[in-house]
Amino acid sequence: MGMPDAEGHGPSDGLPDLPPEWGRVVVPDDASALAEEAEQLRRELRRRASGARRRQRLGLTPRADGRPPLALPVLILVVALLTTIGGLLAVTWPRSPRGTERPSVLPYPSTASPGTLTGRPLPALDLVDAGQSPVPLRRLLPAMIILVDACACAEQVAAAAAAAPAGVSVVTVTGGRTVGPDPVPGGPVRALADPAGGVRAALHLDPRPDTATALLVDRSGTVQRVIPDLAIAGDYRADLARLVR
Repeated sequence: MGMPDAEGHGPSDGLPDLPPEWGRVVVPDDASALAEEAEQLRRELRRRASGARRRQRLGLTPRADGRPPLALPVLILVVALLTTIGGLLAVTWPRSPRGTERPSVLPYPSTASPGTLTGRPLPALDLVDAGQSPVPLRRLLPAMIILVDACACAEQVAAAAAAAPAGVSVVTVTGGRTVGPDPVPGGPVRALADPAGGVRAALHLDPRPDTATALLVDRSGTVQRVIPDLAIAGDYRADLARLVR
């Protein structure tokens, strides 16, 4: 049994002493004096009870045998699995086009639109002669340039040479590096080759068998007319005459 202290406080009726670390414990006569401490204690108890309920619902409370809860590693595995699936879906999910309408594709000009180059400058191209020497095409202007890569068309070339006025060059152009034969031996026709295919590419006209295509270019380098087929071109002498004005 404990003994009272010097002030007369101490255990009585055989009750054990209080722990010394508690210090001096004073019990007030009015219990309302402990209302603030009681409220703090109730808040702490509610907070602990709420946390315990959440852990219990998630299965995170320790098991009866003291082993760690089984739900924690399961939860980690589920989160990792969902993250992996989300990444795979983001990579493999088909993406719809940004616009609701299909993009319009503008085709290259074809034989149905031979005047595409008309009114535009002729590209500065270098062709080659029979000796494979470079010949700047612009130095031959004004000129009637006839593409004979799909047809020699000697009669049509001869007719063009006869119709060309003085000062207008008549130039035949073949594909590759091989220069075609002179359709008018000793005449005003200059035979050249276009290894790079630059003239045909500028026209955007595919070669057609038995068809010679011609360009009428003035001295400033502007294409005045494109003749897709010399065989059905009709009379173009007036256009040739305008090249030297």
